[in-house]
Amino acid sequence: MQGGEDGGPASLDRTEVIEPSVGIFWGVPDGGRTVLVTDHTPLTEAEVYGDCLTHPRGHHEVWEAWRKLGATALRRCGLPPAIVSHEYEAFPRGRVVYMREPALFTLYADRRLQRPETIADILQLFGLNGQTHTVRSDAHYRTLS
Repeated sequence: MQGGEDGGPASLDRTEVIEPSVGIFWGVPDGGRTVLVTDHTPLTEAEVYGDCLTHPRGHHEVWEAWRKLGATALRRCGLPPAIVSHEYEAFPRGRVVYMREPALFTLYADRRLQRPETIADILQLFGLNGQTHTVRSDAHYRTLS
């Protein structure tokens, strides 16, 4: 599941091949399981931020746009309705950036999202299978609850 590149929600067919992307993500409960929701930008359209290429939108901005849609519209778009009743910091989250030197994708993620199967899903969703990457923790993406 993902948000569209225009900031609005959209569904992602997991068999769809996407080009390498940067962006933000959350692990959100839905029907007794945790699903990944994302908002991403193709690397070819990413913003320059120092030595990195990054996604132009932040967690708060995207989350609030999704919340305004309401539960019914979110579900129609393939996004969990739990988004409506929680703040963006309530669920584990992270960000994918591209370091131009040394040509490396970095996944900053809450430790709860650093399980091998979850990292594999993030790599798939961001088109990073086969790309050089690393996974790191960052206090900014730590969920307190």
